[in-house]
Amino acid sequence: MATLGFTRDDFGVFRIEDFSARMNEIYARIRPRLLRLGAQLAPELGRRLQLEFFPHVAKHARRAVNPPPETWAAFGPSPKGYKRYGYLALCVSRAGLHARAVVKSEADGRVQMADAIVARADDLQKSWRGTRIGRYDDWDFGTLPEEVPASTELLTAVSTSLRKRTGGIDLGFGWPPAQAARLDRAELLDAFRELEPLYRILRSMG
Repeated sequence: MATLGFTRDDFGVFRIEDFSARMNEIYARIRPRLLRLGAQLAPELGRRLQLEFFPHVAKHARRAVNPPPETWAAFGPSPKGYKRYGYLALCVSRAGLHARAVVKSEADGRVQMADAIVARADDLQKSWRGTRIGRYDDWDFGTLPEEVPASTELLTAVSTSLRKRTGGIDLGFGWPPAQAARLDRAELLDAFRELEPLYRILRSMG
């Protein structure tokens, strides 16, 4: 299967310090790929997970000074937007590519999501037996976060974060630039499939 279309040089866009220069490169090089992949992946995710997905590619319209450290295509349940829900995301940063399950602080039903994660922690751990996963809610955007076992401690920390006023979830898998340049759609979809048990909980409560 063909690769996703990213090159190692694409990830260097996020090393550009000037705001306008980085934004221009994101719009010229990264965003077109994410738009194409969003349109391709949404129906494939839908078939694999038996759920409807709508793609949304970040515009960064509110930024005027600090350039974004990453950009993304989000896959959620509504054609009108994604931040009010739990969603899946294909993210691009100087650290590489990432497949993530995300809940932002503005999402609806975060407390209910936290309760559901605690209630179904045993099922999640069984689904993720042997899986190592990274937390992206507090990282430096330059080095992939360490992937750790999907333990009770991790799920407790995630549910605690969801209950905070500005808290959320950002968990997933990452590939550094050299690997990301060789990644194909099947491998990416397999990673999203690994996130399915958590995403189903988030979607049912959002």
